[in-house]
Amino acid sequence: MTKKPDILATKLLAQTRLFGIEQVDLRFSNGVTTTYERMRSSGAGAVLIIPLIDPETVLMIREYAVGVDRYELALPKGRMEVGEDMLDAANRELMEEVGYGANQLQHLSSVTLAPGYFGHVTHIILARDLYEKRLLGDEPEEIEVVPWKIKDLASLLARADCTEARTIAALYMVKQQLMDEVYDE
Repeated sequence: MTKKPDILATKLLAQTRLFGIEQVDLRFSNGVTTTYERMRSSGAGAVLIIPLIDPETVLMIREYAVGVDRYELALPKGRMEVGEDMLDAANRELMEEVGYGANQLQHLSSVTLAPGYFGHVTHIILARDLYEKRLLGDEPEEIEVVPWKIKDLASLLARADCTEARTIAALYMVKQQLMDEVYDE
C-alpha cells in the first residue's frame, strides 16, 4: 500500500476564521472510491514552545481551553503567521504568553493531531537561555505562568488539568533530550 489514493475532487463544505472543512473524493489503487472529510488549517501551522528557565525547570501556562471548557495547564503555543519562520514565531509566542524571550531556540520535532481528519502541523521548539521580555498578545485575559520541575513529570501528568497531547509529547521529548545531553558529556 505505497501508492496514495487519487484525489478525484474536493469541495469546501464550511470555512471559519481558523479552519476549512472539505469533502474529498478518493480512488484507491484497488479501484475503490469513497468520500472522506477533513479539516484544513487556514494558517501556516503552529509552534509549541518548551521554555527552560533552568536545566531542570520548564515554564508552563494555565489558560482557558474552550474545547474542554476548563483551564488547562500546558506549554505555550500559537499560530505561525504566513511566511513567518518557526523559530521567530516561537520566540514571539514565548514573549506574548510567558514574558520571556530566548537566546537559544532549537526545533525538536513536528507533530500532527488526528492526521486522518485534520491537516495541521505543530512544530515543537526548545527554548533556552531565557531573558525577560513581554510582548502584547491576543489573549483575552492574563495567562498564569507555572514553573514545573521536569523530574516531577509523573505528578504533572496525573493532574486532571494537564491533558493536552502535544504538551505531553513535547515534555517527554525534552526529558529525553536532557537525559541524552547528560550522557553525552
